[in-house]
Amino acid sequence: MIKTIIFDFGDVFLNLDKPATARELKKYNISHFSEEMLQKNLEYEKGLITSEEFIESYCSSFPDLTSEAFTGTWNSILVDFPEHRLKFLQKLKQEGKFELILLSNTNHIHMDWVKKNIAFFEEFKACFDAFYLSQEINLRKPDPEIYKFVLGKHSLDPDEVLFIDDTAENTAAASKLGIHTWNIDPVTQDVTDLFTIKSDLF
Repeated sequence: MIKTIIFDFGDVFLNLDKPATARELKKYNISHFSEEMLQKNLEYEKGLITSEEFIESYCSSFPDLTSEAFTGTWNSILVDFPEHRLKFLQKLKQEGKFELILLSNTNHIHMDWVKKNIAFFEEFKACFDAFYLSQEINLRKPDPEIYKFVLGKHSLDPDEVLFIDDTAENTAAASKLGIHTWNIDPVTQDVTDLFTIKSDLF
């Protein structure tokens, strides 16, 4: 029986346009990501470098980029947060049947945008018993350590946990630890359909 639900954020609650950043960077003649750039992205997502250091790493590599232009480009992936998903989450919280945890790979630039542009962000955050962002815990999905961290922190039995994420690599890693998963398809599925799509678990 499921007692804890762990949710991803992007493309579960917050709609994303994943190709947008690469598309926008092409306007600045940036079409190739070097291994060093990809490593910087991972370090930033794990909170190992500051926003200033991250932005500087791009601007120093690509003279056409300004700090402001890069920030806008970086945030172009973020679209909107449909309010019906908040209401669904608030109902779950009110019913009190499940421990609710958020586990997201994200970064400070994206979260600054979210806090500024999603009017009900604090209401959203208040629905969770725990709110884990990769930038704050220095761990990221799909590394097994991030799932072990959450399981250990909350003394969870993996067989009583459902993890919802739009990235197959992330749900596959959680499954290997015995966690139930839903690799949600943001194009055809909505998190509000949880109890219909995953009815076998409840």
